[in-house]
Amino acid sequence: MKNITGLRCVSCGKVYGPTELDYTCPDCGTRKGTLEVVYDYESAGKEFKEDVGEGTVTDIKRYSSLLPIENLGSLPPLKIGGTPLYGFHELTDDLDRIWIKDDSGNPTASYKDRATALAVAAAREKDIGTITCASTGNAASSLAGLAAASGMETVIFVPAAAPEAKIAQLLVYGANVFAVEGSYDQAYDLCLEAAEKYNWYNRSAAIHPYLVEGKKTGALEMADQLDWNLPDKVFVSVGDGSIVSGLCKGFKELVEIDLIDEAPRVIGVQAEGADTIARAFDRYDGGEVEIADRSASTIADSISVGKPRDIVKAVKYTYENGGRFLTVSDEEISSALVELARKRGIFAEPAAAASYAGLKKALNRGDLGDSEEVGVFITGSGLKDVSAAKKGVKGPTKVSPELSEVESAMEEGTRNAARDNS
Repeated sequence: MKNITGLRCVSCGKVYGPTELDYTCPDCGTRKGTLEVVYDYESAGKEFKEDVGEGTVTDIKRYSSLLPIENLGSLPPLKIGGTPLYGFHELTDDLDRIWIKDDSGNPTASYKDRATALAVAAAREKDIGTITCASTGNAASSLAGLAAASGMETVIFVPAAAPEAKIAQLLVYGANVFAVEGSYDQAYDLCLEAAEKYNWYNRSAAIHPYLVEGKKTGALEMADQLDWNLPDKVFVSVGDGSIVSGLCKGFKELVEIDLIDEAPRVIGVQAEGADTIARAFDRYDGGEVEIADRSASTIADSISVGKPRDIVKAVKYTYENGGRFLTVSDEEISSALVELARKRGIFAEPAAAASYAGLKKALNRGDLGDSEEVGVFITGSGLKDVSAAKKGVKGPTKVSPELSEVESAMEEGTRNAARDNS
């Protein structure tokens, strides 16, 4: 396989052949035995620089020399990646520059499409027709949509409490959906059992080493869009831990191939009610990652994970990167969601808005210097969970079809605004 030297277990360090395993290290198990893809960086770096220097491709295919796929034709026939990077530098006077990377423009409106594309490609290269996953919603809708475009069947396991909009996406895409009466973690374990019994290809979080490879393309793309002049820190919300792992790996590989001198510090943001990885990171000293799962509860359903599956990579990669984790409350997430929409027209789902909430918290605590530049990753559209978004705003003003009622309402609104500002 092009440029790949092996698959390495992140816990025991054992290296397997590039195609020897599909999922995790058999010695360390599904949680601690997640695998990382290792490349011949001298060869990959040369190809990468040629591709980005001369190519006109604007999606993840642009970075194929650092991706573990044999044939670009195996990828779903949709444009994945190439999402906008906005410079909203006037959002605050406390920082030099703020870059917001909005991945809600992907085919199924979330960052998860980057990872799913590689899982679909891997399954197609193995000529497997059915692919499955467990998800709180975004990974599931991503799989259902991209698999549908690729002529594949999908079997999806989601918590019955998943947002209605996300379940609707699954059904419209034609997925076979199991709404599990239980938590995301229970749905995940059930999916593992079913995939093994029926020989379905499994795209569930962390189980497949290619998922982090897809998620690292956000880091490669941000660097590319900024002409390799990256911000000092980037903020990203964290659930299972795969996206934060991907960003750390992507930035590290750009250093490895001499396209950047230093990687940005990655700040993982978790909800206070779902902070298993943040707690593990606080205990970590460079040795073995101590895993202590706990129940999860937050309005940010996409990161409501008590038993994170990519916890080892997330902790180790962030530690090696020099980054850290912080937590935000549901109230801070709701406030950030509304501020992003009203100040910059970006409608993020609660989990995506958590990254911006983390930036605001870091600013309030004085953790960032005046001359620093930061990046913020928005990982999903607010249309994914409208009911949660509505909790942070007032409802509409109801009137009869009479102009006089509009006038009265406008006058009352002016009076209320004056009173609030006094």
